Amino acid sequence: MGQAIADYNMIEEGDRIMVCLSGGKDSYTMLDILLNLKQSAPISFDILAVNLDQKQPDFPEYILPEYLESISVSYHVIEQDTYSVVKRVIPEGKTTCGLCSRMRRGALYAYAEEHGYNKIALGHHRDDILETFFLNMFYGGQLKAMPAKLKSDNGKHIVIRPLAYSREKDIAEFSELKGYPIIPCNLCGSQTNLQRVQMKAMLNQWDRDFPGRVETIFNSLKNIRPSQLLDKELFDFESLSQTSEVEKLVSQPVVFPAMQANQ
Repeated sequence: MGQAIADYNMIEEGDRIMVCLSGGKDSYTMLDILLNLKQSAPISFDILAVNLDQKQPDFPEYILPEYLESISVSYHVIEQDTYSVVKRVIPEGKTTCGLCSRMRRGALYAYAEEHGYNKIALGHHRDDILETFFLNMFYGGQLKAMPAKLKSDNGKHIVIRPLAYSREKDIAEFSELKGYPIIPCNLCGSQTNLQRVQMKAMLNQWDRDFPGRVETIFNSLKNIRPSQLLDKELFDFESLSQTSEVEKLVSQPVVFPAMQANQ
């Protein structure tokens, strides 16, 4: 996690970081390590843990406040009934995650803007990034994943993903050792046919059958060669021609080593 933060310059002097805490293993781990880094980092930055209570049935609203108070962490709970909206708008049996995530993101961005937090930390890890990559490829026809750092759509915040290099299985083991009070992620009901569930199963199968494959795929996302793909917006294929390359070579003066020495 420290390496990812350094590679993408996620945290800078004076940052006010809003850490989005869902009550799952990923966000607990992210908050825990950020708090430790805050103690040892050579720079000063502030952290506020923020949870969005979306009013799902049976949501144990006492768990996060009790945990955060027990470790003396500043926090705020946003209460917004997005659950009822999603249930009203999305037909029964259809995936609710898309609309739910957009509404959740809107509420978090609004709170960050209102209270002056310039960085928003999300708990997505390496597996989330790879699952998103394959979802976009298989179902969206795009080579696109989740960046480790990005500017929000409204241009007012920087979103960071400190766990971008971290494997989900390592996070799960760490979380179990720490004994976090996990809030279940199926409060909206089980959606076993989600495309993301299929991507996760595919990656887990590869990890078992072909050790190292998942790591290689992830590394490829950091090693892009636009000229070896087909996107005309990323590389100027149209003006590329043999003639233009030859003319470029001919127009350049030839300097021999002996001439260079004399000069």
